[in-house]
Amino acid sequence: MPNTPLILSIDQGTTSSRAMLFEKDGRSVFSSQLEFKQIFPDSGWVEHDPEEIWSTALSVTRQAIDAAKQMDRKIAAVGITNQRETTVVWERSSGRPIYNAIVWQDRRTADHCHHLKQAGHEQMISEKTGLLLDPYFSGTKVAWILDHVSGARDKAEQGELAFGTVDSFLLWRLTGGRQHATDATNASRTLLFNIHQNHWDDELLALLDIPASLLPDVKDCSADFGTTDRELLGESLTVCGMAGDQQAAAFGQACFQPGMIKSTYGTGCFVLMNTGEHAVSSNNKLLSTIGYRLDGKVSYAMEGSIFVAGAAVQWLRDGLGLIKTAEETEAIATALEHNQGVYLVPAFTGLGAPHWDADARGALLGLTRATGIKEIVRATLESVCYQTHDLFQAMSDDGVQPIQLRVDGGMVKNNWLCQFLADILNLPVQRPVQTETTALGAAYLAGLHCGVFNSFDDLEQNWQQDAEFLPQLNADIRDTLLDGWHQAIRRVRSEY
Repeated sequence: MPNTPLILSIDQGTTSSRAMLFEKDGRSVFSSQLEFKQIFPDSGWVEHDPEEIWSTALSVTRQAIDAAKQMDRKIAAVGITNQRETTVVWERSSGRPIYNAIVWQDRRTADHCHHLKQAGHEQMISEKTGLLLDPYFSGTKVAWILDHVSGARDKAEQGELAFGTVDSFLLWRLTGGRQHATDATNASRTLLFNIHQNHWDDELLALLDIPASLLPDVKDCSADFGTTDRELLGESLTVCGMAGDQQAAAFGQACFQPGMIKSTYGTGCFVLMNTGEHAVSSNNKLLSTIGYRLDGKVSYAMEGSIFVAGAAVQWLRDGLGLIKTAEETEAIATALEHNQGVYLVPAFTGLGAPHWDADARGALLGLTRATGIKEIVRATLESVCYQTHDLFQAMSDDGVQPIQLRVDGGMVKNNWLCQFLADILNLPVQRPVQTETTALGAAYLAGLHCGVFNSFDDLEQNWQQDAEFLPQLNADIRDTLLDGWHQAIRRVRSEY
């Protein structure tokens, strides 16, 4: 389609920054990706250098723009999607971050959250935000930065600092400091935003002692977020789509109807189910969150969050040196008939839903003299599927019974993983042709605003299935495997 404009998507993730160019039909015609350093200053602490986030995002964006020029194609708009909850505070005058980005996986504020729970604040916070009181979310991270960086609180009180999740930081930089904004999905992950009234909440700000002057404007997911600095990119492009990575993935999967559900397998694993115009409260520690907001109207979602999925495979590669590439894991797992009783619980930064145990730590269980690299690799892949099962069980206990699952993210290129997931969930698993649906969702949001797409119907027609995996595992074997997993989970829980 040489005469139609392309949409540029900036996908800033937990381990890499990516830029992609999409056609109107959802096909990708260009992709560039750069990894960046993970910083672990202390046990349970995870940080990123905001300048490295920026430099990698800028580099891949420039590459995408150059690619469009080489194809003699115009870029209609830019969409941004990002690792959620990761927190950056910077100087308004210079744009310089005052501390490293505190990553969503970071657990340093566990004590702060515990004290707030003990003081009886969690119910109020949950009622307003749909979230649990956990270090995962941005609010206590902001408070930590203000309390631990010299002079930060005074500067914040004087209006000299800005807070944002990574989307806001990138937007600020891309627009030369002219835009300090976020979208409703990212705002809904901060512990500071009332998802029912759709505004920053004064009571929550006061509780966490965060000045309102720090906060970005909150816009719809498909809206005018300003134009990029011409000197920065060589041309001015309109940014008009924005959503947190998991909401963007659900949008890219065309989960527009209540009851539709997707699961993304990237650094972590995140299951989102569209609940429509109603924010559904869970009795099993799942989250209520904003799925998307368009034309001021909110569509809500129920979410289960797993902190470590693909990150466990990265640990096998970079931490232990057991594999050279993630792609090797499929053949290794396929070569084994059974897990030999080996279980990995990848609670490297605590356990997310439905356990929410910030003090749990990872463990490798069931080892014998016969255990080797293959068994550990397979146990790592299995752990992702077992954790997904726990989320689906929580949904079932809440009265929601999924009938199928759409999957996406880098891990689902692994056929063995998708089949084992179908077996453990006892559900059909559908993999789309375009598995990078996070970037695609941001492109869709931008395209809706700039007129490339006219309606949800246009987007639904783009969704194409690459493969469907049907459950094949004997029920008794499934139950035995899950019993072993649940025993392993109990052993890593902090109250064990």
